[in-house]
Amino acid sequence: MGDLTVLVLANPAERQLAMLERLPEKTGIAVGERVAAFERAAEDADIIFNWSGTRELLREVFQMCPRVRWVHTRWAGVDALLFPELVDSAVEITNGTGVFSESLGEFALAAILYFAKDLGRMIRNQAAEKWEPFDVEEIAGRTVGIVGYGDIGRAVAERARAMGMRVIAEKRHAPADGAGDDCAERIYPPERTAEMIAQADYIVVTAPLTAETRGLIGEPQFAAMKPSAVVINLGRGPVIDEVALERALATRRIRGAVLDVFDSEPLPAGHPFYRMDNVLVSPHTADHTADWLDRAMQFFLDNFARFQKGEPLLNLVDKKLGY
Repeated sequence: MGDLTVLVLANPAERQLAMLERLPEKTGIAVGERVAAFERAAEDADIIFNWSGTRELLREVFQMCPRVRWVHTRWAGVDALLFPELVDSAVEITNGTGVFSESLGEFALAAILYFAKDLGRMIRNQAAEKWEPFDVEEIAGRTVGIVGYGDIGRAVAERARAMGMRVIAEKRHAPADGAGDDCAERIYPPERTAEMIAQADYIVVTAPLTAETRGLIGEPQFAAMKPSAVVINLGRGPVIDEVALERALATRRIRGAVLDVFDSEPLPAGHPFYRMDNVLVSPHTADHTADWLDRAMQFFLDNFARFQKGEPLLNLVDKKLGY
């Protein structure tokens, strides 16, 4: 394969862009946050790398590139980036699935322990200079139900299982007999989500946002949960019906929630979640380790090498399914 041209949708000042110097010497690179930055290079572009661009910018740039063959986004979720022209084209799209799974798996474990050990109560009592001994919960033997048993869900399952927890899961392509694997003892199809979560003490949502998963966890699912259940959302905000979740928390229908993603981000000031003592709010930073951006860039570089050699790309997205 000859020399390649890459259009990078990003602020040119971002530190990780310096890593692009590791690309082959004759690689053409254009970087910018506006269409004008790509006008000269678009005709020859083979690859569009959406580092931090908007859907609108990606769409405009894509339509300028008659020979583009591959689009990569640094994020795992592509729901906010897909548009009809890209979906209907033969262009391959890849994402950052797996790059951040280890960190998200750790965060899920921290969220479980936050409620099991009632750390919120400890923090409140310390602030009030209040000495109040209380019982805490062991997580060994408790059940984790994972909604969306993909790469992130698997990372959660591995850690939960290592702590002695029982793991069950839901996924789109569940085995017909419900057979599990070395982490999840049973895997349920989407239509049996309520049955799965009814058994769980902790429900970890890691599903991508698609037409099928939007509102997947709503009133019927909350009604099926144990009163002691804790919901942890690491996937996409709209996978959970936020109004139904707020109601379940306000009425103590469930024990609590740890939320890293929301319908609207940033979470608006004055939102009830900020004031609820049974909610832990994370500003979509569960996977923001010190090197998370470096790792995201390195994944693109590794995939670029595969593309250049004509090898199959990693993390190919099914554009029709949306993940």
